Amino acid sequence: MIELENKSVPGAQAVGMGAEAQKVPAAAELYKKANEILGFDLLDICLNGPKEKLDSTVLSQPAIYVTSLAAIEVLRTRDGGQQIIDSVDVTCGLSLGEYTALAFAGAFSFEDGLKLVKLRGEAMQDAADAAQSAMVSIIGLDSEKVQKLCDAANEEVDEANKVQIANFLCPGNYAVSGGVKGVEAVEAKAKSFKARMTVRLAVAGAFHTSFMEPAVSRLEAALAATEIKTPRIPVISNVDAEPHADPETIKKILARQVTSPVQWEATVKTLLTKGLKKSYELGPGKVIAGIVKRMDKGADLENISA
Repeated sequence: MIELENKSVPGAQAVGMGAEAQKVPAAAELYKKANEILGFDLLDICLNGPKEKLDSTVLSQPAIYVTSLAAIEVLRTRDGGQQIIDSVDVTCGLSLGEYTALAFAGAFSFEDGLKLVKLRGEAMQDAADAAQSAMVSIIGLDSEKVQKLCDAANEEVDEANKVQIANFLCPGNYAVSGGVKGVEAVEAKAKSFKARMTVRLAVAGAFHTSFMEPAVSRLEAALAATEIKTPRIPVISNVDAEPHADPETIKKILARQVTSPVQWEATVKTLLTKGLKKSYELGPGKVIAGIVKRMDKGADLENISA
């Protein structure tokens, strides 16, 4: 089994991404197409920032989507690159990366995917702006302890500030989302639960929780108007760590994805038990490589950036 992993890990974006892609005409072309669809110069923001601008959900989501797909074109030009691409038999992506994975698997076109991602970023930003919310990574605890930490924090805050596990990344690394006061309570209590550290994430708000509910109906409408085909290879969903082939099911899953916890740990476990041999991580950063290596020290995983 050879797998392609796309992503958007929160905070994966970095000023300077996309530079490598400019040396590959097919990759550079994706940024030109993106500029036409988005109505602004995405490449300029990727290359030059400023960081605060690139970190905004509205911009980071299209930036990571385009840069991850550009990385495929970079890989294609390498010696044996086309052979690698043809041999991939399963793909998945963390959060936004699920859209990149679906585009790679032929479920929708680059252009349609980008339009969805643009709307997703705008809808999630608007949902984040409507409430005081945040995300924090908890390092060094298992999921059970993180749940207990969330429970303890939730005892101290009102309903509007409740927190929950939003990203099940890997043992010892879970992201918690919720109201700002709830997240602050998590940070204050983390040491007493023996967490090694907490890292506040550079995201607009409490992604993958009910805080994102206002984004769902907008996504549903956009997905209903988008042609989605059966993927040519399995694409594992963030919502339930299972692949889905039916286009209507994929539409429902993508709409639910913004309010559902990311089941990345279960996804990687499933891949490893089914005999994963080689993985390629596409796009900015190397967070996913780190996650997979933590779960399987012998994992053969290569990062391809653009």
